[in-house]
Amino acid sequence: MSTCIAVTDSVERWGVFEIALEGKTAGNPFTDYEIKGVFQGDCEHKCVDGFYDGEGVYRVRFMPSFTGEYTYKIYGSFRDGDAVEGRFMVTPAGEGNHGPVRVSHVFHFAYEDGTPYYSIGTTCYVWALQREELQEQTLATLKDSAFNKIRFCIFPKHYDYNLREPYSYPYEGTPCDSSVLTPENFHDYNGCAPGNDWDYRRFNPKHFAHLERRIKDLMELGIEADLIVMHPYDRWGFSLMSKEEDDLYWKYVIARFAAYRNVWWSLANEYDLMPQKSLADWERYAAIICEKDVYGHLRSIHNCKQMYDYTRPWITHCSVQRIDPYLSGERVQEWRERYQKPVVLDEIVYEGNIQHNWGNISGEEMTRRFWEGAVRGGYPGHGETYLAEDHILWWSHGGVLKGTSPERFKFLLQILQETPGPGLKPYVPNPFGEDLAGTVDSLIPVPYYLYYYGYRRPGFKEYYFDDEKEYVAEVLDTWNMTVTKSGAFRGKFKVELPGREYIAVRIYEKGLLAEYPQ
Repeated sequence: MSTCIAVTDSVERWGVFEIALEGKTAGNPFTDYEIKGVFQGDCEHKCVDGFYDGEGVYRVRFMPSFTGEYTYKIYGSFRDGDAVEGRFMVTPAGEGNHGPVRVSHVFHFAYEDGTPYYSIGTTCYVWALQREELQEQTLATLKDSAFNKIRFCIFPKHYDYNLREPYSYPYEGTPCDSSVLTPENFHDYNGCAPGNDWDYRRFNPKHFAHLERRIKDLMELGIEADLIVMHPYDRWGFSLMSKEEDDLYWKYVIARFAAYRNVWWSLANEYDLMPQKSLADWERYAAIICEKDVYGHLRSIHNCKQMYDYTRPWITHCSVQRIDPYLSGERVQEWRERYQKPVVLDEIVYEGNIQHNWGNISGEEMTRRFWEGAVRGGYPGHGETYLAEDHILWWSHGGVLKGTSPERFKFLLQILQETPGPGLKPYVPNPFGEDLAGTVDSLIPVPYYLYYYGYRRPGFKEYYFDDEKEYVAEVLDTWNMTVTKSGAFRGKFKVELPGREYIAVRIYEKGLLAEYPQ
């Protein structure tokens, strides 16, 4: 059997080193043969699964975490003959490459090189499965946004405003006849509509290769790809596969995507709307990730009504959906204390004007929820559902943003990036909890405070921390995105405020921010 090793002799740290080899095609290559790779450097030793990519080609991918020389050995039943061995160099990471995102200081995130990461996420469920020009428009929109994480699905989605056929399908076969679908009857086809004919043991490599292209596009923009591996909104039968078919799917997905540094794993969107999957199923999927993803990418699972037990050791962070308007205050603090993990509010209702109550809040309200969640030490997520004649809604299809909140997230991200530490934690300035405030989440007290007044409109506020330090006070208009210095103060002092909604006050010891450049 001839070989075609399609690799370079070097790759940057946290890049993707790939080896492609010709192999057997008889029978079903997705299930009948295996391919594995062992990679060895001075500081790490990894064994990873490869995968069949169609047309007789097998691939193995590896993400090196250190610089220097590595060796590799590729072996398995996919071909006859000896193992394929070689070596390559790992060079320092290039500009903008900070490595995978990790949990930092219990409640926060940082890239592997230590650079803090403040999640400003959005949801765009099947943007990568729309027509090509719409996908490119989505990427252009993301490039000009504050978003550094996007949630999206591997499987296509069947729901309101989602009745078109996708760009591609994950399996060989044919779909049901979607011409019978209407906005009035689409609920009748949830699960598996008549006419589907899929071979769940034969993947469509072009579907996954396309998603890889989009993951790489996001990586170049510095955006994390929060992959939703399963979901209940389905007319093709993908949510109803057997245990063996599910496990085969999980292993294939991990083998293909895990080497990309910007991947996060979301086991499901609204897992509790999938009664066909038991708790044991979700725990089994989690075990597969923990075994097969040798890089330890971030992992979570998203709820509708019933929150998962986020104390489970395999979960790295909470991925929460809540629709009550005060979730970003007391609830974030409660969840931080209960789960001792970062709290990511992936769904806090969407800015828009559709008929569903989860999709019709204003830009002002979305921005308020972001600030309330962030000041408490959480990481809120965005979505947008504005009605359109073409039924192109950002929340599912991407395209262009129509709302007023995304521009304000740039200002919030700037303020978070100026935090002198890993992130914020709740600060209770008085026993009555009258004001909402955050301070630096550090074992060593840092004289930095961020107050947020939301829909309240005080004309002034009084503050007191101590009699020794000199504090700088700044008035932040979170809607108009301005910073106005109020002055420097000692002891008890008063800050005049504009009497408008959505005002924040940042107070810190004089000279502090200059000592923590970002």
